Amino acid sequence: MPFDPADLSYDDRGLIPAIAQDAENGEVLMMAWMNAEAVARTIETGRVTYWSRSRQSFWIKGETSGHVQELVDLRFDCDADCLLVQVRQTGPACHTNRRSCFYRAVRGGEVVELTQPEG
Repeated sequence: MPFDPADLSYDDRGLIPAIAQDAENGEVLMMAWMNAEAVARTIETGRVTYWSRSRQSFWIKGETSGHVQELVDLRFDCDADCLLVQVRQTGPACHTNRRSCFYRAVRGGEVVELTQPEG
């Protein structure tokens, strides 16, 4: 059965959340948004492409930073309204220069920083 990005369920802005996960160890790296064209570009090129809501443009992860996400597998949930993008991550995934955007936790009612920026 051929895949068509139009078959996914997008919100009223034409976007779908995409969770990037390290394909080797399962670590959740980041969450960003895609539209149907970003999904198609990701599949076609193997380079993960997102839609920037603030810039209203496409951005290929690592295009300027060199912290590339190479597509390993693209999955969608049972409602087809959320993507799991399994990637090979080069360098940090977070714009704060951390491996993951999920570097803070709430422990005992306090915010704890789990990792420091790389380099």
